[in-house]
Amino acid sequence: MLSTFLSCLVVGNFVSGSYFNLLYLIPVLLITFWYMRRHARLERRSIAALKAATEAGMLEPPTLHPEIDPTICIGCKSCVSACPEQDAHAVLGMIGKKAWLVGPSDCIGHGACKTACPVGAIKLVFGTAKRGVDIPVVQPNFETDIPGIFIAGELGGRGLIRNAIEQGKQAMQSISKLLKPGHNNDLDLIIVGAGPAGFTATLAAKLGNMKSVTVEQESLGGTVAHFPRRKLVMTQPAELPIVGKVRFKEVQKEDLIDFWQGVEKKTGVKINYNERVETVVPATGGTGYQVKTNQGEYNARAILLAIGRRGTPRQLGVPGENTTKVSYRLIDPEQYQNQHVLIVGGGDSALEAATSIAKEQGTVVTLSYRSAAFSRAKQKNCEKLEALESAGKVRVLLSSNVKQIDPESVTIALEDGMETIQNDEVIVSAGGILPTKFLQDIGINVVTKWGDE
Repeated sequence: MLSTFLSCLVVGNFVSGSYFNLLYLIPVLLITFWYMRRHARLERRSIAALKAATEAGMLEPPTLHPEIDPTICIGCKSCVSACPEQDAHAVLGMIGKKAWLVGPSDCIGHGACKTACPVGAIKLVFGTAKRGVDIPVVQPNFETDIPGIFIAGELGGRGLIRNAIEQGKQAMQSISKLLKPGHNNDLDLIIVGAGPAGFTATLAAKLGNMKSVTVEQESLGGTVAHFPRRKLVMTQPAELPIVGKVRFKEVQKEDLIDFWQGVEKKTGVKINYNERVETVVPATGGTGYQVKTNQGEYNARAILLAIGRRGTPRQLGVPGENTTKVSYRLIDPEQYQNQHVLIVGGGDSALEAATSIAKEQGTVVTLSYRSAAFSRAKQKNCEKLEALESAGKVRVLLSSNVKQIDPESVTIALEDGMETIQNDEVIVSAGGILPTKFLQDIGINVVTKWGDE
């Protein structure tokens, strides 16, 4: 009887132990199955995104972007989760258990992926082996190779609003260390440009009681002011001098400009609009610089260049381009109602102009681009354009070049010959000529980055 009891006890314990082991094992198996299924789904999406970008010829990042070392990457997906653009479109993905840049043209240089990587497998670079990017040489403290001249914001290669605001603050910290009591210059600082970086620096200068002047050749906002009407501006929380922390989510261009104008009025900062810098030379008989503008001259100990990368609009160089029907940016789509409009260009600004004007009453919109694919535009803009083209709202002419602009028509060279179309207005969105010569005339070294940090 005793042996039977012991046998039953042993068997019972074995069965009971197996039962409890099974209870623990089932959740582990379920979690493993869920993880593998999720990973497989992410990989399928990543492969599809990379394939779509390849077929569309959209493999060239427009700005600062990650370069991932597959020999170091451990496939943890931290970079994918950290990318702020990931919800809108696939920028980073996982292929073969490694992180990949699957949407290069959608990357706008947040840099969050590098920070999130636990093993240092990511570095941030400018340009690629196929397309170089001109970048002025700037030290970690934002000072150029010309002592006393600093650069912040888009001109340094980082086009994100949040980055520009942060750089404007950090550059001002460096400039404050440079300034010493008793220098013989009229001003401590001249700030050139009133975009996100320049406006932030202007607030910091007022907060620090600096003797400064801010000049802006156009209007408050810099590059942002040139965005099409109602364009959404992706921002994140930012901290402005004097103002403090501001929590932005998804705001339209007009809302952001209105906010900045409100800050300008409330703080009392002064910005000289419609004032363009012409020359910068060393000050006579001491440190600092003599800055000549179209309005006057300034003598300052330091200069902060926050002028962006848009520079002078790139022209087509064709007969008729100097007429009043030709403009180089879109302000209000409504002004083109019931008109035949030609948009020239293949970047985001061109596609956004075409799609916004096409929605207006009575417009006939044609988009001409010299290349065979929109390699510089974001996927969402390409999709909007494709939908409007399918609906007959926009005519897209790839591999085409404008040859002549006449009062009531435009002549365009296509692959199979020339075509003249009816036209009332032309918008050239072919980018800008970088202020490279201006920088080089000052003495600032400009280098071309081909996938370099």
